Amino acid sequence: MNGTCTKIGFDSEKYLALQSEHIKERMSHFGKLYLEFGGKLFDDYHASRVLPGFAPDNKLKMLEQLKDKAEIVIVIGADAIEQSKVRGDLGITYDEDVLRLKKAFEGRGFYVSGIVITKYTGQTAADHFRLRLADLGIRCYLHYNIEGYPSNIPLILSDKGYGRNEYIETTRDLVVVTAPGPGSGKMAVCLSQLFQEHQRGRRAGYAKFETFPIWNLPLKHPVNLAYEAATADLNDVNMIDHFHLEAYGETTVNYNRDLEIYPVMAQIFEGIMGECPYKSPTDMGVNMAGYAICDDEVCKEAAKQEIIRRYYASACNVKKGIASKEELYKQELLLKQAGITPEDRPVVGPALERQALTGHPAASICMSDGRIITGKTSDLLGAMAACLMNTLKEYAGIPHEEHLISAEAIRPIQTLKTKYLGGHNPRLHSDEMLIALSISAASDPHARLALDQLPKLRDCEAHSTVILSSVDEDIYRRLGMHLTCTPVYEKQ
Repeated sequence: MNGTCTKIGFDSEKYLALQSEHIKERMSHFGKLYLEFGGKLFDDYHASRVLPGFAPDNKLKMLEQLKDKAEIVIVIGADAIEQSKVRGDLGITYDEDVLRLKKAFEGRGFYVSGIVITKYTGQTAADHFRLRLADLGIRCYLHYNIEGYPSNIPLILSDKGYGRNEYIETTRDLVVVTAPGPGSGKMAVCLSQLFQEHQRGRRAGYAKFETFPIWNLPLKHPVNLAYEAATADLNDVNMIDHFHLEAYGETTVNYNRDLEIYPVMAQIFEGIMGECPYKSPTDMGVNMAGYAICDDEVCKEAAKQEIIRRYYASACNVKKGIASKEELYKQELLLKQAGITPEDRPVVGPALERQALTGHPAASICMSDGRIITGKTSDLLGAMAACLMNTLKEYAGIPHEEHLISAEAIRPIQTLKTKYLGGHNPRLHSDEMLIALSISAASDPHARLALDQLPKLRDCEAHSTVILSSVDEDIYRRLGMHLTCTPVYEKQ
């Protein structure tokens, strides 16, 4: 397997055209369309990793073609606010991400009509967030827990169910309902609005946009298996849509939660609209991503690498005590289904070999041309910082033996860390090394040249032979690198 995937397997231009036209066609069936957006709308890095050629903001670019007809509603669960839930890829809480998303959408010229707090039962943190939104002049709506949801349909379709929720004032024909992450209650918001629109005598419809699983790829296609790996903590399982198979004789793929909820949704649609407009969960979707895959083998290979990355992430989280062993067992099963092992990640072997040679933690980075650079633990630098430095030198064509940061410059930093800040590890982390390199760059042209190579690290693969500090993990994430760690702690 290659260390990096520079080949293109997905045609973004084709996707943008197909997807926007398909949404327009669905809009024509209803006077107003509530479109539930699953996954990440603004920065779908998972899709960009498993579908090389898919830009992280592709879905937003597609919506820009419908900008004059669309408005955006952002949803957050009161439970996520209360628990200070964090977005793993960005390292920020869901409530902070709501504000980030709103600013980002408006920066692209979209109209954000409001923010909805769902599953509200009087949570103090949710009340504080609501007050904060009010101070910022942002419209906020409350949607409440409904006892027996989603099975208690008579209560749901009553003034004490959906009718109790605050009606979201919308003005455009396409209302995009999105959220910082899964489990926020987007579908319930859409259906609540549908109910209240019909109560007001207005015609409206619902559709779902979710990139994964890709409905017209095989059930065990690596791209669909990678989706299961990404949602292992949610217990999502890809399944054949038997409703669609029975209605049309066509095999399509959906996932367990949509299949489980579909009979209930069909009854809710019948209660609101008089009939259900969809014969299957697949019918509800508008995703056209499968039609834009231009090289299936490239996407398969990229997806297999993503499954391995997800395995390492779960293994480390289990070691940290923040994930269940069942999650790891599922990742191991997905590896077997894809016909791969954790060692099929090219950066793993060289890092482990360097560790075996030195007897200390090591790291490796795969450059965009496939060359793999390693770094070892030294008295001055941690393994990840050393590997980062070595890779920047390699990109800049600077000899490995040339020092870009003098030992004299590093030692005062070590003294600060251990003597004055109470640290136990004198070695520089990646962020400290980069700051020291930036200082050297003011007077050393070679240090400046190395620093200028930082953009080339984006999308490079990296591996550490030990679990890293959150500082190092954050730096690699900010640099856009795909980092994995062997699930062991460094022995002190």
